[in-house]
Amino acid sequence: MNKVLQRDKYYNIGPNTWCGSCEMESPFDVEQGPLSEENKAFAAIELRETPEVVKEAIAELRELLKNDPTIYFPDDEEFLTIFLRPCKFYAKSALALMKRIADFKEQYKHQLTDLMPSDEREAFTKYSVCNILKDRDHKGRRVLVVNVGGSWDPSKVTADQLFRIFYLIHEAALLEPETQVRGAVVMMDFDGLGHRQALAFNPAFSMKLLGFIQDAMPLRLKEVHIVKQPFIFNIIWTIFKPFIKEKLKSRLFFHGSKMSSLHKHMAPSHLPKNYGGELPEINYTGADWYPVIEKHIDHVKKMNSCGLVRK
Repeated sequence: MNKVLQRDKYYNIGPNTWCGSCEMESPFDVEQGPLSEENKAFAAIELRETPEVVKEAIAELRELLKNDPTIYFPDDEEFLTIFLRPCKFYAKSALALMKRIADFKEQYKHQLTDLMPSDEREAFTKYSVCNILKDRDHKGRRVLVVNVGGSWDPSKVTADQLFRIFYLIHEAALLEPETQVRGAVVMMDFDGLGHRQALAFNPAFSMKLLGFIQDAMPLRLKEVHIVKQPFIFNIIWTIFKPFIKEKLKSRLFFHGSKMSSLHKHMAPSHLPKNYGGELPEINYTGADWYPVIEKHIDHVKKMNSCGLVRK
């Protein structure tokens, strides 16, 4: 039986079905529906999200963007909310985030300019390096699983391609109001990690990934879990450690093969058997999620339009 989400409550129903708003939908989809009453209450407490605060923040951010000729971002309310939520509706903080995003896109323009899902279709669909759990965790957060152990062949999917896939997934996640509010969790699965994979985590890749996560990602990253890592993982950690800021360090957890350690943060009732959970083993891949991202090309193009203004 698959465990599925109807607004903020979980139900067990038949396989390959999704219960939400009393309609059966595919589990592979972007949830763009309005926030439930529970999520609205959560957002009010966690993000200061009340109608009055939102209205004032939207107006202020629009004015700030209007008076800043260096960057371009569309200013419709739905789009601006993407950047205001991680900043708890402080308009000046949201503008600072937008500037960091624009600077990051400029720094890595050779990899990110006009990036479209079709650019990484083969890497996304043929090699299961990135996957999204069909079910949110017990706190309503989206869960991204990154398989960077023995199943990852860096000669088929380079570290740069891995980053581009991660970037495209984050763009799709930004369409979900519940994910904007509840945030996301990343699980990095290093099962079977060898020298070939470890060498792919070079300093340049590490700086880029951490620069994005820590400074230029308009998504509330709540936790990062390192699981099934062998001893050789210490090589990777030595490279990453100098670039990790305190905020991310406090949200980074190492579990090895002890799934009971992971379960202190993520309830097994909402995890697949692959991670000691009570849900069925994962039987889907990025190939199942790719059409979801491709379906939202207009949003990807809109994200691509953001950045520094060319003189």
